[in-house]
Amino acid sequence: MVHPRVLRAMSTPLLGHLDPEFLTIMNQVQTLLRAVFETQNPFTIAVSGTGSAGMEAALVNLIEPGDQVIVGVNGVFGTRMADIVGRAGGRSVKVEAPWGQIIDLPRLEGALKQAGAVKAVALVHAETSTGAHQPLEDAGALCRRHGALLIVDAVTSLGGVPVQVDAWGIDACYSGTQKCLSCPPGLAPLTLSPRALETLKARKTKVQSWYLDMSMIADYWTEGKRAYHHTAPISMVYALREALRLVVEEGLEARFARHRRHSAALMAGLATLGCEPQAQAGHRLPTLNCVHVPSGVDEAGVRKSLLAEFGIEIGGGLGPLAGQVWRIGLMGESSRHEHVVTLLSALEQIFRRHGWAKQTGHALAAAHQSYATSA
Repeated sequence: MVHPRVLRAMSTPLLGHLDPEFLTIMNQVQTLLRAVFETQNPFTIAVSGTGSAGMEAALVNLIEPGDQVIVGVNGVFGTRMADIVGRAGGRSVKVEAPWGQIIDLPRLEGALKQAGAVKAVALVHAETSTGAHQPLEDAGALCRRHGALLIVDAVTSLGGVPVQVDAWGIDACYSGTQKCLSCPPGLAPLTLSPRALETLKARKTKVQSWYLDMSMIADYWTEGKRAYHHTAPISMVYALREALRLVVEEGLEARFARHRRHSAALMAGLATLGCEPQAQAGHRLPTLNCVHVPSGVDEAGVRKSLLAEFGIEIGGGLGPLAGQVWRIGLMGESSRHEHVVTLLSALEQIFRRHGWAKQTGHALAAAHQSYATSA
């Protein structure tokens, strides 16, 4: 969902992408992004493109042919990172875990010791395909001890759970606007540390992508330079500024607590319907709730009924989890009490109709109990 203020911002009359007033708006977006990323990095921008453009920008700018990159692979997006590393000419050293599990720090350390010279370690903070929440607090220090950069995918975490770029020693972190920031898709927040920028400046080869070459785009986002590179999506920048204002107004800690509260209530209700979590205990995202579909339940049929009858869309499984799980987003503006109880009520009706539940009310009761104890 998108806040009405964000939609109104998108209807603001257009400015030229080099208009002084628009450049002021770009400065404001950068300041707000630093607050949400919890970083002082000067290079903090919004890449013109969706979250996948942020992923590609982070990787192709820092990886050159022949570079070794350790990639944590425990879902769709770790797999995608490894693919992009290969396309950039790098060599992926995959540290794999079952889908839904996290990548343990000792395994990363073992891979770093065994691999020798490693350019970077790439990890997915919030694996959208499984709901796994990767701990990062000690990963940056580990990478620094081995002379490696830390690259982090925060597409489904930024604005919903803590993403502490500076405190955790993250060198490149990217996200997307359409998840916890509750802005339409079209921009990819990206921040690069001074270490990452030095790596970019020291490249021996050109970045394989002209459009995503951050050494060129940097001048467009640097106050006092503003060299033309491409035409920015003006209305999306308006929208992102307003969405970030809403995040800052709510406060990061209050926002994180809200996501945890509504996720806990949803998961309590889903448990009464036999929906078990896919992600590892203790490492489950409150923004993306991934649960196994109970035996005998028509997974696709339920999703179709939810959309057709109740106007609710939830995601199915990706890759090897297709047909086995539901992925339920409670992100940003969508992380609300009314959405939790409406979804649980709809699921109970569908389950009762098909004989998958003998009676209704237990899911809602469990959710209400969760809210009562977390108030």
